[in-house]
Amino acid sequence: MGPPRPVSWLPCVMYGAVLIAGLHDLTRGQSGSPAQAAGLVAAIGVLAALEPVERRVTAPPWCFLAVRTALFVAVAALDGSGLSNLLFLLVPFTAYFAYGRRVAVTLAVAGVALPVGWATVADAHWYRSGERVSDVLMLGVGMVLAVAMAAAAVGESDSRARLRLALAEVAELSAAAERGRVARDIHDSLGHHLTAVSIQLEKATAFRDLDPAAAEQAVRDARESAARALVDVRGAVRALAAPFSLSDALAELASAGGAGVCAVDVEVSGDEHGLPVAARVALFRAAQEGVTNARRHAGARRVTVRATFGGAAARLVVADDGRGFAAGAADGFGLRGMRERVAAVGGDVVVAAQHGVTLTVTVPTA
Repeated sequence: MGPPRPVSWLPCVMYGAVLIAGLHDLTRGQSGSPAQAAGLVAAIGVLAALEPVERRVTAPPWCFLAVRTALFVAVAALDGSGLSNLLFLLVPFTAYFAYGRRVAVTLAVAGVALPVGWATVADAHWYRSGERVSDVLMLGVGMVLAVAMAAAAVGESDSRARLRLALAEVAELSAAAERGRVARDIHDSLGHHLTAVSIQLEKATAFRDLDPAAAEQAVRDARESAARALVDVRGAVRALAAPFSLSDALAELASAGGAGVCAVDVEVSGDEHGLPVAARVALFRAAQEGVTNARRHAGARRVTVRATFGGAAARLVVADDGRGFAAGAADGFGLRGMRERVAAVGGDVVVAAQHGVTLTVTVPTA
């Protein structure tokens, strides 16, 4: 199978132009005969049929190049208009796609040198004719343009191939990044809740006979952790199926927990859609961590979650009325992972433990 040519339509256009010019010259009755016109039509037809054959038949490129050049010579002998000389520009043009620049340039030089040599043998003083010199110069310029056009076509084809490879790599990296994000979400939320469920169930088993009340409380805690895990799973599925909404996720976070759990008030101002999805997810995980800490560890009765969007940054503040914690104990509340997640989107986390805990997370909009 012959090498692909990006500008496959060019030879057929040139064949049509030569055929029209040749038949017009022959039908004017100044030269030629019906047999000559038939031969011209047949040669052009073979050239046109050679194009699809070359794309389907497996053969060395030089075979088609040689056949095409021989047909060019035949057409030039049958054509009286002189336009058929343009067909020889296709020799270096098509050779470029099969053998590269060096062979194409060599054939282009030969395509100019051979007519000059033939003219010199026929008439040693041919260069005194302005018309002949002009023809040679036009042929040389045509050869240069043919090689340049082939080089541009090959360059564009290579660029498109590299672009396709780059897009494939970007798609693969995007898929890997999405898999990593889902894995982090599962690890940070579902894994945490399932671990808590497992611990509470083990506690219930251990205290079933010694302290039934403690065992019953452990079962209730396990049920609560399972409910929170279900909320997280639904949120993850919603995030995969549709654009993630931080406002909806915060509202669902506030409603989770049931009776006996501290109340959560959510206030949202501004439009979150200008914030990247990764930053919205980071803010939600921070709010989730802050609310979970207030419910489990701080003994808080009320938690306020305020999210503000707009300007150069988005801000999330989670404040509770619990007991707080001692200085340096923040990492014990799972804030280290939160800081890493927020830092990944260019944000920062500030924790204040006076009169309860106030968690402030700021992420850039861009």
